[in-house]
Amino acid sequence: MTKEILKKRLNKAKKHYEALRDYHSFIKTMGDIYSPYFFNSLRIEEKAILEAYLKRFASLQDYLGAKIFPLLLEVAGISANKMSEVLFFIEKEEIIDSLDSWIELREKRNELEHDYPEEIEEALKDLKFCIDNFEKLEKYYLNSIEFFKKYQ
Repeated sequence: MTKEILKKRLNKAKKHYEALRDYHSFIKTMGDIYSPYFFNSLRIEEKAILEAYLKRFASLQDYLGAKIFPLLLEVAGISANKMSEVLFFIEKEEIIDSLDSWIELREKRNELEHDYPEEIEEALKDLKFCIDNFEKLEKYYLNSIEFFKKYQ
């Protein structure tokens, strides 16, 4: 039963990942989006892509931590009750490269969800962080899939 739930959750994560990957590819073609002047000259559709990217980045990060990681451990027979234990074992199993990296992504996700920067420079700094860390989040997602394959 747990494996079936995890499969469904990984399929949902796949949708977040694929959209994020596609947005990331498009954003890489947009030019110097981190310049306030350039950013302000973007069309509304382009700004919407950036907003969608941030939403998907936060969603994938949150979904991995809250819905995928605990079940990965469960199917592997690893007991972890608290989130700190889950993250300890997820790092030990090399699904994430380090707890510090995960916490940094988590903190940025929390900022994106709860803080709307007044200054465009701060908002663009957050955007740059998320775009620069796409490969890291992608790796965590792909590592989760590979880990699960060992227990199917």
